[in-house]
Amino acid sequence: MLFRKIQSRIQQYLKSDPNKVLIVSGARQVGKTYIIRDIGGKLFRNYVEINLLEDSLGAGLFKNVRTVEDFYLALSMKAGDKMRDRKNTLVFLDEIQAYPHLLTLLKFLKQDNKYTYIASGSLLGVTLAESSSIPIGSIEVIQMYPLDFEEFLLANGFGDHALDELRQKFFARESLDEPIHLRLMDLLKKYLLVGGLPDAVNSYLKDKNIAKVRAIQREIHEYYGLDAAKYDGEHRLKIRRIFEMIPSLLENKKKRVVVQDIENKKGKRFSDYQDEFDYLISSGIALDVKAISNPVFPLIESSSKNLLKLYLNDPGILTGILYQNNIQAVLEDMNSVNLGAVYESLAASELKAHGFRLFYYDNKQRGEVDYLVDDYNTLSVVPIEVKSGKDYSVHSALNHFVKSGNYPVDHAYVFSNERIIRNVGQVWYLPVYDVMFLTPNA
Repeated sequence: MLFRKIQSRIQQYLKSDPNKVLIVSGARQVGKTYIIRDIGGKLFRNYVEINLLEDSLGAGLFKNVRTVEDFYLALSMKAGDKMRDRKNTLVFLDEIQAYPHLLTLLKFLKQDNKYTYIASGSLLGVTLAESSSIPIGSIEVIQMYPLDFEEFLLANGFGDHALDELRQKFFARESLDEPIHLRLMDLLKKYLLVGGLPDAVNSYLKDKNIAKVRAIQREIHEYYGLDAAKYDGEHRLKIRRIFEMIPSLLENKKKRVVVQDIENKKGKRFSDYQDEFDYLISSGIALDVKAISNPVFPLIESSSKNLLKLYLNDPGILTGILYQNNIQAVLEDMNSVNLGAVYESLAASELKAHGFRLFYYDNKQRGEVDYLVDDYNTLSVVPIEVKSGKDYSVHSALNHFVKSGNYPVDHAYVFSNERIIRNVGQVWYLPVYDVMFLTPNA
C-alpha cells in the first residue's frame, strides 16, 4: 500500500470522538476510497461501505432518504448484519456528492450518534458550493490530492530517516552532496513522468513501463472531461473547452487564461465563465493561481478575480499530453525542450497539496513572478520563481519585487536544477526538489 500523509489525519479522526463528520474531498482516482477502506477495515470490526453513486445509478435506496430513521432502514437493506454498536461500526458513505441531501442529514446522524461515520466525494467541492443547506458546524472537509513528491520518494524506497535528513538540510540551507543530488533529480524527473495518481504510481513500481503509465493517465484525464459533461448540462461544452486548453495555455509566455479564446468570441468577460472556472477548481481537476498586482499580507485581500492561471492537478498527466511516450524530453536536459511549464506545474501541485493558497504577481511594467504565498511566521509575502534552465539567476520581476520596498517581503525563493544552495540578499536559490519541504508554517 502506498503511504499517504493524509492517513494519519483519518486515523486520528476514527480513533477519537469528534463532534463533526469527516469528509475527504478530491478529484477522481487520487486514492480516497482505497485509503478509507484500508484504515476503516482495520480499525472497525463492522465496516460498512456504501457507494452512493452506484446506488443512484441502480437501486436508489438512499435517493429519497430525508430522516435518520429512513437512513437506518435503507442502510439495513445493504448491511443489516453489520449494524452493531457505535464503537465497532463504521459507516463509510462514498461518492456522497451523488446525494447532496445526505450532506444535510449528516448533522442529525452525528447527533443521534448511533454509528461512526466518514464520507468522501469526487466532485464534493462543486456540490458544497451549490448547496444552500450544508451543516457547516457538523462536517469537516479535508482535501486529498495525488501523491506529492515526498510520498513518491517513500514509494520508491526512501525511508523516513532519509527524508528527515533531507528536511534538516533544507532548513539549515545546506547543499546536498553531488551523488544524493543526482539521485533526487533522477527521481524528480521520473515523478514528472509518472505523476502522483496512485494507479499510475503502482503501475510504474510494478512494470517500469511508460506506455502502461500513459494509458492510465489518458484514461483518468478522459474521466475528468466526462465528469464535466455528466454533472453540468448547461455549461459542459465550455467546461470541457477550458479544461482541454490548460496544457496549451501553459506553453504560452503569460500562461493565463484568455477568455476571448474559450469560444473565440470577442467581448467575452471573465464573469461570463465564472461558473465554469468554479467547477474546474472546486472539482479538484484544475489548480488555480490568481493574479495580484499590489500584494499585501494576507494575499487574499488583494487578489484579482479577472486574471487567472490554471494548472492540471497532476504533473504526470501534463507530461503525457505534451510528450506522450517520449521520456527523453523530461529525463534529458535537451536544449530543444523547454520544461518551464512542467516545473511550474510541479510547484503548483506541491504547494497546493501542502495547503497553500496560490497567487502570482502581475505588473504591466515589471512583469510577473510565478507564485506568491503567505508567510504566517513573518506576516509577509514570499515570492517564488521556478526555473528549468541554466539562466535561473535571471529574474528581473522578482528582483524588483524584493527591492522595491513597497511589499512586505522577508525572503524569496528561486527553485532550479542547481545543486548549490546560496542566497543573494533576500533571494535564496534552492534545488527544485526542495519545494517538497515548503509548508504554510515553515
